[in-house]
Amino acid sequence: MANLKDIQRQIKSVSNTQKTTRAMKLVSTAKLRRAEELAKRSRLYSEKLNQVIAEIAGRLKCNKVGGINSRCFSDINNPKTVDIIFVTADKGLCGGFNIQTIKAVNKLLKEYKDKDVKVRLSGIGKKGVEFYKYNEVELYEAISNLSSKPDKKRSDKFIRTSIAEFKDGKVDAVHIVYNGFKNMMTQELHVNRILPVDTNKFDCEASEAQSMLEIEAQDDEKMLDSLVSKYVEYNMYYALIDSVAAEHSARMQAMDTATNNAADMVKSLNVKFNKARQAAITTELIEIISGVESMK
Repeated sequence: MANLKDIQRQIKSVSNTQKTTRAMKLVSTAKLRRAEELAKRSRLYSEKLNQVIAEIAGRLKCNKVGGINSRCFSDINNPKTVDIIFVTADKGLCGGFNIQTIKAVNKLLKEYKDKDVKVRLSGIGKKGVEFYKYNEVELYEAISNLSSKPDKKRSDKFIRTSIAEFKDGKVDAVHIVYNGFKNMMTQELHVNRILPVDTNKFDCEASEAQSMLEIEAQDDEKMLDSLVSKYVEYNMYYALIDSVAAEHSARMQAMDTATNNAADMVKSLNVKFNKARQAAITTELIEIISGVESMK
């Protein structure tokens, strides 16, 4: 039978862990409320910006406008070099949040490597960066303390290298992979190709009557390139905002599960303790009775 003091020590240890996980859950819940509000506001702007860019790209394709030769709106069927940028958390204790992103990155890496395409992998977030460094995977760029505290200036600076090298022809595609916020209980994995802009889903006939955009061959290419740059920069920044909200959601769930598991373990240990105490009392009674009987 287990020693009573050992069981009491286990109960105390698990109870302390339960207090910690409960506190972490409350902290994540408070942070999630702020991050969720920011993510919702940012999503509206991101969706509208993406719609405008998609429509511009679609009209360039549908109207077959000549004179605009931006790579940002071109179909590159045989890429030679691509950039993959992933976003993970700087901290752990958030369930499978980080590993889901890493699995998606690995899948995309394999797809390109099977096609003999050179991949430049860049990472934001300590957990993902450490994973690939540990597995001796070369990172083109890596940065920490940005996914936990999204900053527009640092985000823009990070993504501008990929934008410039895509426009110069050194890179043929740019992908962003991250785990985003869907609701309080669910995260949604995103694998987005942000460059070149996808024109294949644009319905020319359906949008012809509704559109207020007029794309002409005389339109300034610099203006379009500038708009695309803003589109890519904001998508990078929004990925950080969406990811940090999802991180707090995942950590809140993980800590809630851990707290409940700790409570169940305390109950189980209490039952074990009571059984051990009853067994000890029974043993003592038997010894007393046996001693009395031996004295008769």
